[in-house]
Amino acid sequence: MDILQRIIADKRKEVALKKSIVPISQLEATALFGRATISLSDRLRNSTSGIIAEHKRRSPSKAVINQKVSVQDVALGYEKAGVCGMSVLTDGKYFGGSLDDLLLARASVQMPILRKEFIIDEYQLIEAKAHGANIILLIAAVLSRAEVKLLSETAKHLGLEVLLEVHNEEELRRSIMPSLDMLGVNNRNLKTFEVSLETSRSLAPQIPEDFVKVSESGISTVEAIKALQPYGYQGFLIGENFMRTENPGASAQKFIKELEGDVERPDSYQERDVS
Repeated sequence: MDILQRIIADKRKEVALKKSIVPISQLEATALFGRATISLSDRLRNSTSGIIAEHKRRSPSKAVINQKVSVQDVALGYEKAGVCGMSVLTDGKYFGGSLDDLLLARASVQMPILRKEFIIDEYQLIEAKAHGANIILLIAAVLSRAEVKLLSETAKHLGLEVLLEVHNEEELRRSIMPSLDMLGVNNRNLKTFEVSLETSRSLAPQIPEDFVKVSESGISTVEAIKALQPYGYQGFLIGENFMRTENPGASAQKFIKELEGDVERPDSYQERDVS
């Protein structure tokens, strides 16, 4: 069983346990549940950088990334840096995150927050809303088309935006539907863990313009972003580059200043190179 299968098997057990302890009615009664959503897709469309910065303590492939910095400090640093949104990992066993991290990030900043999680059940969407998330991630590799449809439509009903992550053409073709806001292309091969920006480049022409294009994994340099912007990408999820440093917020600020010092406005980007 590969790592993704193990994570999903554990996640099913975890969600079943949570559902037996915390009823949906309790989640719906939280102060944050009725809060209006802050749109990440709008911010990405109107940004020259498109950075979505992540809070990530560790991962199965990289072990410990950063266990020292607090969620509040990271969130405040990212907001000051001018990122478009923040991704917060909430998986505990494999990534060292929690729903408390999401709650603390929400209490600290006003920017859009993505719950980065292995979502397999509608219950997790209600959890996300109750803990202050504005966007949820759906991973096509672990969901059928019917599941993507159910979960994305439920998320929209709750007022949440949806980022769908794909790794290849097959996942993209079977998962595109109107209830998505953003299409994320993960440049990491799930079987080999190798990373190639060619994945984003090759899939770009197949993503309809209705969706904001987001490139994920392997985005560690300004040059990588500049190479992808002509393909229509407006969002760039940076998961480890900032978190590996002592001050993720300051690292993000320096990165964005360098990027915006030599970029065109978003509306000047056309898909002429790939049409």
